[in-house]
Amino acid sequence: MQEPEHFDVVILGSGQGGKLLAWHLARSGQKVATIERRWVGGSCPAVACLPSKNELWSAHVAHTARKAGEYGTITGPISVDMAKVRQRKQAMIEGEIAFHLNAYQTSGAELIMGSGRFVAPRTIEVQLNDGGTRLLTGTQVVVNVGTHAAIPNIPGLEAARALTHIEALELDYLPAHLIVLGGGYVGIEMAQAYRRFGSRVTIIEPGGQLMGREDADVAEEMLRILRDEGIEVLLWAQPLQVHGLSGDEVAVSLRTANGETRVEGSDLLVAVGRVPNTDGIGLELAGIEVDARGFIRANERLETTAAGVWAIGEGAGSPQFTHVSVDDFRIVRDNMAGGNRRTDERLVPYVMFTDPPLARVGLSEGEAKRRGTAVRVATLPMSNVLRTEATGETEGFMKAVVSAEDDRILGFTMIGSEAGEVAAAVQVAMLAELPYPKLREAVIVHLTIAEGLGPLFGNVPPRH
Repeated sequence: MQEPEHFDVVILGSGQGGKLLAWHLARSGQKVATIERRWVGGSCPAVACLPSKNELWSAHVAHTARKAGEYGTITGPISVDMAKVRQRKQAMIEGEIAFHLNAYQTSGAELIMGSGRFVAPRTIEVQLNDGGTRLLTGTQVVVNVGTHAAIPNIPGLEAARALTHIEALELDYLPAHLIVLGGGYVGIEMAQAYRRFGSRVTIIEPGGQLMGREDADVAEEMLRILRDEGIEVLLWAQPLQVHGLSGDEVAVSLRTANGETRVEGSDLLVAVGRVPNTDGIGLELAGIEVDARGFIRANERLETTAAGVWAIGEGAGSPQFTHVSVDDFRIVRDNMAGGNRRTDERLVPYVMFTDPPLARVGLSEGEAKRRGTAVRVATLPMSNVLRTEATGETEGFMKAVVSAEDDRILGFTMIGSEAGEVAAAVQVAMLAELPYPKLREAVIVHLTIAEGLGPLFGNVPPRH
């Protein structure tokens, strides 16, 4: 058997939380190895967050150019060069790769490019990408393997070679008609982007509303926005079979309330959820248990069922956002040093980067009802925020969820310009446990979008 190489910490996967932990521990003097099979720095800078937002911004620019006449700027016909869009995105990725390689080099953490698999407790065999194997053991091991796009079991789908978000971001041509399976955050972001690039777009959602985790009024507003841009959205549409080949001719047979129908297009994007990258990596040989869906079982301290093994990020069932993986890093970092930080003590915000964006932090109205939490709800149309009169960004609304028993802010949702930035202000207030009148009475700069927080919280019904 190959002689094992021993490290203080071995990290399987170089996603956001894992790489930050590797750099921190190595700079602290520990011997650290990070195993990454494909993307230096993980998926966020390579095929997910940064590249997708890069292309979404290119789509935003195209949309703004088409609307320029409304603001007094006269332009000619607008067209989009998808090869240039891809080139701009790729240049950013190359810069990210250089940054990450430098961070590994300067920190002293070793980056090993290859596929890792547990062969015994805290022992990982690596099939190196350039050939050969290495056997690594760690006093402590961190599993940071992430997730990949789910491909549902629909007849003909696998043979159709449908796009996931990864392949969609590599297109150097404009699909004539992009069919999107799934009305969640990824599907909606990509649908709007390609519509703005110039594609015809159809979203197929089996459920009764887009974004199933959101309140119905939020989903309805987003539906209206998408349809106003010319995106076809089919709700209660269950895919039965896929025909043809994505990139050539593709069709989806559907069951709807009005009977069976068929949607024909040129390209097919699948965006129906995520699956953990835990299958086939020998977790059972290391004593690391997974749940029924394949996510690693980790407690509130991010400890797995195996001694000395931690889990970080989406593969551990953490909310599927890069900023959560960053917090996972902080939790594991401090707990490795004897602390007691927990995942159940954090307030997690998120943003869907549509235009306008959707942002939420804390409870929605529906979640509060399902928990039996008595709340007061206030809303404010974005058209009532004076800033939008100047910019023309009047779509959407703000929504606050406040405790019925006291004046705590329990949640905030917003569809509107700068929603993510406004949500961050509310998040800080929630973290500081400020009662909502503090925001209602705050002196907020005029004209800003955040100025709308005053009248929003002014609409909170009184306590009975």
